Amino acid sequence: MPLRRDPGYTNDFSDDYGDDPEFAGRARRPAIRVSFRGGLLPKTLWGRIAAGVGLMVVAGGTVASGLAVRSFLLHDEHFVVPSSESIEIAGNSHLTRAQLLSVFGEDVDRNVFEIPLAERRTELESLPWVAHATVMRLLPNRVRVSIVERTPVAFVRQGSQVGLVDASGVLFDMPGPEMEAGSPGAAPVIPHYSFPVLTGISTGDPLSTRSARMQIYLGFLAALDAGGENISHKVSEVDVSNPEDVKAIIPDGGAGPDILVHFGEEKYLERYHEYKAHLPEWRTQYPKLASVDMRYERQVVLDMQPGTVVPSGDSAPAGATNDATVAVKPAAPATVAAAKSVAQKNLAAKKRAAWIAKLKGKPAGSASQGAPR
Repeated sequence: MPLRRDPGYTNDFSDDYGDDPEFAGRARRPAIRVSFRGGLLPKTLWGRIAAGVGLMVVAGGTVASGLAVRSFLLHDEHFVVPSSESIEIAGNSHLTRAQLLSVFGEDVDRNVFEIPLAERRTELESLPWVAHATVMRLLPNRVRVSIVERTPVAFVRQGSQVGLVDASGVLFDMPGPEMEAGSPGAAPVIPHYSFPVLTGISTGDPLSTRSARMQIYLGFLAALDAGGENISHKVSEVDVSNPEDVKAIIPDGGAGPDILVHFGEEKYLERYHEYKAHLPEWRTQYPKLASVDMRYERQVVLDMQPGTVVPSGDSAPAGATNDATVAVKPAAPATVAAAKSVAQKNLAAKKRAAWIAKLKGKPAGSASQGAPR
């Protein structure tokens, strides 16, 4: 590109620094301008051909260098995974290292750059216990695997087997006895779980249905523990097959057979306290009690074991029928105690009236009218 001097160029700041001899000397020097009028391409045909050939040589050299580097990375023995010990695994507590290494069976003695990381991650996440997996290369010849396992929240009956389920409704098997403690040579460790058996979900249900019912289950347990009493630890079984009626079996410490309690879809903690307050009374009156329905505001429905005949007459509460179902209106504990006290007083009065009537030689019915209390 041609360079030319412009003798007519003047410095606009010369007036401000006119008294400075050094600046005045610099201002009088001619300026240099760079012109791009000719463009970057040569003007002649042969010049353009030479420029194109030069660009092709540079591009070819770049491609050749890339291919050489790629060939080096794919064929050099320093990038070959030597053994399974070069595959690092972290985060597994239920799955054994051998179970996870089965996914990488083809990658031993393979170049680390030829291992399909996305495919391996998908295979790992297909394992029932794995919720999320990360697979990365560690140069020159190692692979690092990070596992996030699922957290079970309930037991689930799957046919004749008992499995586990997490909060998302994913079903998976119990860990086997081959589970490792984590360090080489350590004895196998079988985990101990303490949560209820959940019914009402199965492998035939879509995941969305299982997930929705798991939210009902978790909400039920959270409501029972809202008072800080850890009531959920006392629940042995929960049935969420009907979202509008959560049913649970709560053992009573060996006081009698287990009772199925209908909690409905709300007021779980309130209904639990009401159930516990009246359970001793109901067990006394109905030794064959099988279930208690707490869903109704003004009454509780008691259901007996099959073949049980509910007593009728004075010994049965109002509303009792001569079948296996009784509808009662629960009273507060203080009211129940007061009713027992009144019944005891009436019984004592009848005994005194009968004794006085016997002394006077009159029927007990006539003497009871004026008997002292």
